[in-house]
This record gives sequence, structure tokens and C-alpha cells, in this order.
Amino acid sequence: MREALRGLTLRGRSFVSAGLACVLAAFVVGQQDVLRLGLFVLGLPVLAAFWAMRSRYRLAHSREVVPPRAPVGAVAEVRLHVKNLSAWPTTVLLLEDRLSYTLGGRPRFVLDRVESGGARDVTYPIRSDVRGKYALGPLSVRVADPFGLCELTRAFTACDELIVTPVVHNLPEIGLGGEWAGGGDTRSRSVASAGENDASTREYRHGDDLRKVHWKSTARTGELMVRREEQPWQSRSTLILDTRSAAHLGDGPGSSFEWAVSAAASIGIHLAHSGHSLRFLTDAGQDVGTTMGTTTERVLLETLATVQMSKQHSLRGATNRLSSAGEGLLVAVVGMLDAEEATALARTSQAAAGAIAVVLNAPTWTGASAKSHAMSQQALATNTAVLRSGGWRVIVAEQGASLAALWPQVSRRSTGSFRAAGTMREVAR
Repeated sequence: MREALRGLTLRGRSFVSAGLACVLAAFVVGQQDVLRLGLFVLGLPVLAAFWAMRSRYRLAHSREVVPPRAPVGAVAEVRLHVKNLSAWPTTVLLLEDRLSYTLGGRPRFVLDRVESGGARDVTYPIRSDVRGKYALGPLSVRVADPFGLCELTRAFTACDELIVTPVVHNLPEIGLGGEWAGGGDTRSRSVASAGENDASTREYRHGDDLRKVHWKSTARTGELMVRREEQPWQSRSTLILDTRSAAHLGDGPGSSFEWAVSAAASIGIHLAHSGHSLRFLTDAGQDVGTTMGTTTERVLLETLATVQMSKQHSLRGATNRLSSAGEGLLVAVVGMLDAEEATALARTSQAAAGAIAVVLNAPTWTGASAKSHAMSQQALATNTAVLRSGGWRVIVAEQGASLAALWPQVSRRSTGSFRAAGTMREVAR
């Protein structure tokens, strides 16, 4: 009952105040009629609170987000399904779903009488201009008496999630090259023929098919050994994203960092659709292992949805994780570089079958002065020349540039890129 009385609305509290005033006035003037009126007015909120307290409806709800992953700026739809499990109908219900302020205001819905066993469906749109993972819920229900004197709020505990991913641009198909590596138990360059098993063996693992036991190796080693099989070759690629705050300029959705995240998502999805197994690295040491098939897009987009700028001062966190045995096709999306970072990044192409760098001209995302802009352009030209001399195919992106329009510049058939790279190698010699 205390909880119910705390739920009195402004109207209900006004009735309580008016009732108390009438009761006090009746004692002062000695009028019993005024006392009866005061008690009647005072009793209405109490009866409303008692009615709301007894109206503990059994409600169930479910929430569906369509689609569960939406790019920045896209509209997703939330569908709420509320069912009355009680043996009696409800009165007016006020539904309110809790959302992050980034997704907009909290949606509110008024449901009229819901019969016993009945259900109601409501929908509302949400959108966000900022990447991230956002919780939806919990849903709260307000039960009110017919006169609006008392309201009780009950909340569900279930929450759902909306993942806002970076915008993905469709890139044209071009010749990228890259190393082909086995996708089975090892990285060896042999492939098992159809219907035959590879001669190499490995230790038995829990769950292995016992029909694959290699008895000769088992007898020789004294341990249970199974034949190792290889899957068909598959292109392999590594994607590096420069997340250093010092390498990017601009604020919010219009910053160079957000352009870089969108570019990384577009390139990663493009490589996955081209049949590449993908590994994703950042300078902060984040390493998303090789993924293949339909999981690549989901894993990459969910990772990029929450990636943030780091306080690192170099790209060593990513370059140190590159294998000396080769990473297939190497693609790096980087911001501003100094001479030391450009030289270190140029050396990493030696461990790759091909290297592509998308270098952001970050000062174009801000209103830099003419002098500082000229200095940054000179440094950019020097650093891109160092990368090209190391065998990288480089494209430079400025504010407002379209990655889809720049992407054909990295094609192996682009003679201009190779002339630039060849010229720099001659200069280096």
C-alpha cells in the first residue's frame, strides 16, 4: 500500500490536500457536512491506490529489432509484442521503452483495454549517426486507475541490442593479387586431392573421427595420430586500421577517423566477398583472427562498430603482429605519418604478397592555415614516396573523397602506380 500511495499523481495528491483541508475546516467551523465531503475527497485517492495495487496484471513482452545491425544513418524498426496473461482485462497501459539518448527520445505508447489472453503490437523507428552497440530496454509499464489519481510503474528486465555499424561502400572489382594459402589444419601449400588423404599426421584431438587414425604413425610414436587433411586454397589478406588519435583530425561523424573506419569496413567486406580470408589488426594491439565465409562480414562490422581512437604513438602494435612468413595481401588504412612510421610501414610489405595503403590527408578535414597545410602536403608527398619505394600501392584520400572512385588506382594493371613505384625504387638506389 505504501508503494501504491507513492504512486499518486499530481491530481491524486491534490485530492488528498483538498480532503485534508476540508476535514480541518470542518473541525474549525463545526460543520459535519464539510467533514463528510472532506472524507469523501480524501478517500478517493486511497481507493484509487488500493485498486492500482490489486491490479497486478501478468504481462509478457518480446522485442524484435529489424535489422539487428544497421549502418550509420539508417533507420531500424523496433517491434514490441505485449500479451496479457491475467484472467481479467487491463485498464489503460502506458508503455515506455528505455533508449540511449543517441537513438532519440524514449518512445511512449498508450494501450487501451487489453482483454484476457489478448496481445498488442506496437512499432517505432530508431536511427543513430554514431557507431556503437546500444541497449534497448528495459520496457516499463505504467498502470493507472480510471480517474488518473494513481499510477504504478513496473519494469521488465529483458533488454535487446542494436549494433550501429560504419557505412559500407561498394567497391569495383579489380585485380588485387595476394598469396594463396591452405585453409585446413596447416598453412602448408599442399592440397589433398579429391578422395585422398594428406600423408602428414598430427596428434589426436577430442572429437576427431576415429576412421582417420593413422596406425603406422601411432605405432611409431606411441601416441594416437590422425591424418591431416587440407581444404582448398584460399586467398589470405590482412587489414590494418590506424586508430591513433594523433593521426586523425576533425570531430564527430565528419572526422577523418570515421572516414577511415568506413573505408576499412568497405575494403574488408570487399575482400571477403572476393573470397579472401581476413585478419584485422589495429595499432592498439587488437587482433581479430582469420575469419572465412559468412562470418567475416558479421565479425568485422561488429568489431568496427565499437573501435575507438587510441593513445598509441606508433603503428608497432599492428606491424609487430605481422608474420614473417607472409600475410597474403596487406591493406593498411592510415592517417598522418611521420618519416619513421612511413619507413617502418614500408618494410612490412616484404612479408606480404601485395601491399595497398590508403593514406588520409587528415589536414583537409580541418580548416588548417595555408602555411601548415603546405607543410603537411610536403610531408605527405615524402611519406607516400617512401611507401611506394617499399613496394606499396598508395592512394591518397582527402575530405569528401569517394573510396569507390579511388579504389581502381590500386589495380595491378594500373601502369601509373607501377611507374611511380619503379621511379622511387630507382631514386632509392
